Amino acid sequence: MTASVIAVASDSGHNFSKVIKPAITLIAGFGVEGDAHNGKTVQHLSDKRKNPAAPNLRQVHLMHGELFDELSEQGITVAPGQMGENIVTRGVDLLGLPTGARLHMGGAVIEITGLRSPCLKLNKIHPSLLKAVVEKRADGSVNKKSGVMSVVITGGDVSPGDVITVVLPAGEHQPLECV
Repeated sequence: MTASVIAVASDSGHNFSKVIKPAITLIAGFGVEGDAHNGKTVQHLSDKRKNPAAPNLRQVHLMHGELFDELSEQGITVAPGQMGENIVTRGVDLLGLPTGARLHMGGAVIEITGLRSPCLKLNKIHPSLLKAVVEKRADGSVNKKSGVMSVVITGGDVSPGDVITVVLPAGEHQPLECV
């Protein structure tokens, strides 16, 4: 299966869900054009209150479409953009990528910065959604499945159907942590 983009979304307001679009434009070092979370410094409201000068490591939120399939099997219906993601992929193990992995798609290149930290607002979509995306394993570890965050390295347009090429960083790979 070829890795590809299956949906793109953005929203100019600080709303939890984003609006599906036919295409989005990524701007290097900034994020998704017209999206509330774009900017060189942190734009997530709770993070901005803590340190407004911190670099924005959450310029673009990606979600794997396979999660929607998994949730559907649990009776939880979620549509692309509904959990706040900008890009929905298929055929890429986003959660298995190391920090610094680069994804080439459309005319853009993004670099993975970490995991998205899921929040209680997910339960507004479905009362069991937060629990479904935060898997507690028998060994006590936690698997957060609510997507990954990234920064824009090379700007360009991204649309559904774009092929995704993954380039892993050189050297020892660092696992993703919440950003």
